[in-house]
Amino acid sequence: MNSKDKFFVKIKDGKHICVGLDSDIKKIPKFLLKYPDPVYEFNKIIIDSTLDTAGAYKFNFAFYESNGIQGLTSLKKSIGYIGNNNFIIADAKRGDIGNTSRMYALSIFEFFNADASTINPYMGFDSLEPFLSFTEKINFILVLTSNPGSNDFQKLKTNNGLFLYQEILNKINSWNKEKNCGIVFGATQLEEIANNMDRLNNIPLLIPGIGAQGGDLQSLIKLLKQNNYRNFLINSSRGIIYKDSTELFGEAAREELLKLNNVIT
Repeated sequence: MNSKDKFFVKIKDGKHICVGLDSDIKKIPKFLLKYPDPVYEFNKIIIDSTLDTAGAYKFNFAFYESNGIQGLTSLKKSIGYIGNNNFIIADAKRGDIGNTSRMYALSIFEFFNADASTINPYMGFDSLEPFLSFTEKINFILVLTSNPGSNDFQKLKTNNGLFLYQEILNKINSWNKEKNCGIVFGATQLEEIANNMDRLNNIPLLIPGIGAQGGDLQSLIKLLKQNNYRNFLINSSRGIIYKDSTELFGEAAREELLKLNNVIT
């Protein structure tokens, strides 16, 4: 099964919650520190507890890169542990001149064997083309993010009266010839999601920002259902993986994931 098929199989099965494995050795339960690779052990327990109910897993590369070789080893092992039948997003927000982007794409898709990337369109099409050349993968392109600083550039008006993020949405529709583009749209931008349903065009949607970042899951789901928009993943990281700090953290993560799934169904 190729990566795009994995995404749509999960969606068809009603699994829309993406578990963000932003695993920080300073925040994981202390009893795990006795293991040679505490972060990997933490991830294994989260994965074992949620594998049958998660729509995807998203690895924020910064949390692993900050720990050097050990962190990258934890990342590689954790991705391998999930296996080939589940949808894995490499959240690295890459985007650079073509040859550099090609190396980033090879790293994400061939070395780490991820099914999807997050990429930054700021440098234009040639910086994204090496990712889009992997036609069986999905590339979630940053459009409008959840952070307050999104107002600095993403909501600037262009000469034709559109916001910059709307120009990016229009570009994504023109770039999506292989149907392997996705969109990152923050859950805190609910009004903008509602106002741009025609531009979203049922393209796979990755929505961060619920829970700790302030996004309202119930309002978001109501909006998506009203517009019959099914091709979405909603990411939750801290709200799931750090729900409990005892030896029962895996069970607590599963309960939180099931609770989020219940809101969607």
